[in-house]
Order: sequence, then C-alpha cells, then structure tokens
Amino acid sequence: MQKTTIAYIGLGSNLSNPRLQISKAADEISQIKAGNVIALSALYLSKPMGPQDQDDYINAVIAIETTLPALELLDALQAIENAAGRVRKDNRWGARILDCDILLFGNESIENERLTVPHYGMKIREFVLLPLAEIAPTLHLPDGTSISSLASEINSNGIVKLSLLK
Repeated sequence: MQKTTIAYIGLGSNLSNPRLQISKAADEISQIKAGNVIALSALYLSKPMGPQDQDDYINAVIAIETTLPALELLDALQAIENAAGRVRKDNRWGARILDCDILLFGNESIENERLTVPHYGMKIREFVLLPLAEIAPTLHLPDGTSISSLASEINSNGIVKLSLLK
C-alpha cells in the first residue's frame, strides 16, 4: 500500500484574470493522478511582494491527499503552471500568471536544489498563513510551530478575504 501524504499548496496569480487562473489551477490540481483535494480556502486579495508597480495578487491555499512523492508533485504543479503560460524569470517577485508552491508536505522537512519544504517564506507571508489557517487551523509545522498562532500574529498588510472559490 502506498503512503498517503497531505500536502498544502499555495496558489497565486496577478495576470490574465487571476480569479480564473486560481480556479483553473484548483481544477487541474484535482485531476492530478494519485491525488484528492480535501480543502480549498477562500480567495484573498493581497499586495505584491517586491516591486509594487504590479497588480495585486489573488491567493488561495489548497490541501490534497496524495501518494506522489514530493518531487513528482512538484513536477505536476510546474506542468500546470507551464500550461497556464507561466514564464520563469530572474525577477523573483515579479508579476506572474500562476504560482503553485508546495508549502507543506506531510510533516516532512525537505531541502534540495528543487524544493524547500516547509516553504522558506511561509512564516512571514500573510497571503499564505491566513488562507492556510482557514482550512487547517490546528496544523503545526514540522518544528512544532502552530499555524493558527503564526496567522494571529502576522500583520495582515491590508489583505482582503474575497469569497469561496467553489
């Protein structure tokens, strides 16, 4: 029997109808073989990180059960990004059509050239913590840190909860 892992994936977009991009990404993630969506947060409107001369982002977090190893899940998510028209640039915080980040993969800590889990910036990003706390309020990071406590202490930076996606 294959091991099942719960993975949390951050979704973000600020180009080409971001609501539609997030909706399509959630639909495509639900089609990943060896995966099953178990929760999807509301949509959140947030200010961009880095350069402010770009549109605001729409963000969400989706939770899936999967039997895929972490790097195979990453490959599937990058294929979804690429199909949406994602172009990887040197500008790390520039505008993007779609971003799908593995935030957590079970209780694993992963660090290699392709993937860092828990996601390196999740403890300081309101657009990750608030939707994640919405769908998994009792979740803890591998180091024992409570998602709810991080979410309650973070500066909201004007983030706006919009609506449920589905």
